[in-house]
Amino acid sequence: MGGAFELQSLGDVILLLALALAAAPWFGAYLGRVYMDRPLPGDLVLTRIESGIYRLLGTSPRRSMPAGEYMLALLLVNGGMLAFLFFFFFDQSALPLNPTSVPNMSWDLAFHSASSFTTNTDYTHFTNESQISFGAIIIAWQLALFLSAATGLAVMAAMIRGFVRKDGTLGNFYVDMVRTILRVLLPISIVGALILVLLGVPETYTATVIAHPITGGSQTIYLGPVASFQSMSLLGTNGGGWYSANMASPLANPSAVSNLFAVFIMLLIPFSAPFAFAQIIRRKGEAWPFVGTVLIVLVVALGLFIAFQAATNPGIATVANLGAQTNGYPVGQETRFSLPEASLFQVVSVYGNVGANNMAIGSVTPVAQMVLLFGMFTQSTPGGEGTGFGMLLLFAVLAIFVGGLMVGRTPEYLGKKIETSHLKWAALALLIHPATILIPFVLSVAGGFVDLNGANLPTTAHNFTSVLYEFTSESANNGSALSTGAFNDTTPFFNLVGAAVMLIGRFVPIWAMLKVGDLFARQEALPPNSGTLRTSSGTFTVYLTLFLIITSALLFLPVLAMGPLAQIVGGM
Repeated sequence: MGGAFELQSLGDVILLLALALAAAPWFGAYLGRVYMDRPLPGDLVLTRIESGIYRLLGTSPRRSMPAGEYMLALLLVNGGMLAFLFFFFFDQSALPLNPTSVPNMSWDLAFHSASSFTTNTDYTHFTNESQISFGAIIIAWQLALFLSAATGLAVMAAMIRGFVRKDGTLGNFYVDMVRTILRVLLPISIVGALILVLLGVPETYTATVIAHPITGGSQTIYLGPVASFQSMSLLGTNGGGWYSANMASPLANPSAVSNLFAVFIMLLIPFSAPFAFAQIIRRKGEAWPFVGTVLIVLVVALGLFIAFQAATNPGIATVANLGAQTNGYPVGQETRFSLPEASLFQVVSVYGNVGANNMAIGSVTPVAQMVLLFGMFTQSTPGGEGTGFGMLLLFAVLAIFVGGLMVGRTPEYLGKKIETSHLKWAALALLIHPATILIPFVLSVAGGFVDLNGANLPTTAHNFTSVLYEFTSESANNGSALSTGAFNDTTPFFNLVGAAVMLIGRFVPIWAMLKVGDLFARQEALPPNSGTLRTSSGTFTVYLTLFLIITSALLFLPVLAMGPLAQIVGGM
């Protein structure tokens, strides 16, 4: 893994990011046309299919909903999905497609799993190969991959419409869901699955095969429609893996090429969201400050992650006969990927709230763990499907208000005034995140559900980080896991509290986004004047980036000091 090879793989990383960014304006324009119901290729066929679905649902594209009705429709769909998933997991042993006789999940584990998949989190407290049936994966879980991703994109579309409407409505949730699935998620996931198959990922309805290794004996290999599952899981920022090893499994991610293609799938919609925003509001220049902010944070995070993964890990430097790395690779990394390739996947996955793993995060250096945690703290660089850009818009609203006060200008965005009611909802979305991390954390420690004591400071700090990471991942609807064995999270306490964290962390910010969009949708747009803040500029890009970083750091710096930073100090 030396010089020339590393430079070449670093070039591959840069090229991949450039390709994703090049595709984003085109695909973002397409997304904008989807959500503004403008003419698109395939209308002749898809419009008829959509009309039939609307009749079954008893709705019409001509019916536009205010925020309250939109949220009610969203909760009905997601509540129905939650109930369906719960009962499927709770009774999976009696349901079809269970060739390996997987038993039922306990009620608390079924509730945690159902909440996880409904909220686009896909954080699992079970082992895929032995605790979830074949039917549960391809029927229940796969349905959630589409519906949870479509929910996030529908919320983004509704919030953006608030900037261009003045009748107090945001669109029709059922219409947004149907159009998202038929015109965005389904076709791209099919193409992605075909490419993954060509790259060596299995796609079959055979559940298992028996292999006979050269060392003797036999081994059961779990198969299935892995390519189609992983394609949608990555595209929809779900992140749950067909295998417990997720994208570290050679069956799900066989080569460096499949690894880079997976990164492209993860970046396509998040990179395109700002351009969809610009298409809907008909101001192309407004996309670039958001793209710039995301790129600055993402590239800096990637650089830090690579640099500290390549350096000595103070957490394991004193372990006998281990050292900093093995065979030139950081501990916990798959050897079929170079350091830049593996790092790119992991950083994009966490910062994009996908949550898929291609390495053992519990083995990465403390600073690298801190880098990953920061991506979940912001939830917006680029964040989850739809909701990540919605959160970035909320950061922009807050930044414009503060900036306007500092320079004595009237706070307004795209011709619409930012008032205290906007700030209250934006602040709620921002503050619910640390609340749903720190309150459960304190309960778990004070209630004796987890023991943070260790033989030394690095061990204690690592245990602290493990608990912090779990609640952060659940609150951010991320789904990545440290997987260190520092504590047992398969208990009723962690199942029920984790489910509550995921549900609150998902639907409270969504309600705040819809309310902010609703407030803007009730205003008349004002013409620009000499006091209007110019947001389509490099200056605003830098300002928004700094505002986002400083705000996120102030919210979470104390817990970082007791976790990853303490590991560094103790290791030194």
